[in-house]
Amino acid sequence: MLPEDRRVGGIAASTGTVGDSYDNALAENVNGSYKNELILRRTWADVVDVENATFEWVNWWNESRLHQSLGYRTPAEVEAEFWEHHPN
Repeated sequence: MLPEDRRVGGIAASTGTVGDSYDNALAENVNGSYKNELILRRTWADVVDVENATFEWVNWWNESRLHQSLGYRTPAEVEAEFWEHHPN
């Protein structure tokens, strides 16, 4: 979507003018955790190693990590609870 299209539609951009996440607190937090907990802790052999580790980290983030904002539950638990109460 071009900036002109957003203005016409009354849509606000969710990223900065250069396409970064620095004005999105949630994305900035996740990106910071990703970099500090995974990327910056080792030297990577190649991009495939980074891709595989990223896949595993995202799975851990969504399936195993307890999130304070979710009452120390995982996103998977919260989603399962939601669908239990909203089956359609």
